[in-house]
Amino acid sequence: MLVRIVKLSFKKENISSFEKVFEETKTQIREFDGCNLLELYQDKNNPNIFFTYSYWNNENDLENYRNSDFFKSVWSKTKVMFDAKPEAWSVSKKAILS
Repeated sequence: MLVRIVKLSFKKENISSFEKVFEETKTQIREFDGCNLLELYQDKNNPNIFFTYSYWNNENDLENYRNSDFFKSVWSKTKVMFDAKPEAWSVSKKAILS
């Protein structure tokens, strides 16, 4: 499994627009082939910063998503709202405790 973490920083005036785009597209993202989980977090100390966590079967599934017309459409709407360059990490889960 591959975990993708993306840090997104938005201009304050664009937060509600981003939340709307996420709300409209989250189900399609989650249902994309190979995606097993999608979560959105907002920083408590800096509400302009969001994080997405998505779990993918493998790197190929993530790359298929990133190269899809759907992703390109969502990204083109989202990237104009940024206050800073997004940061992204692809990581492997090493442990989980419940």
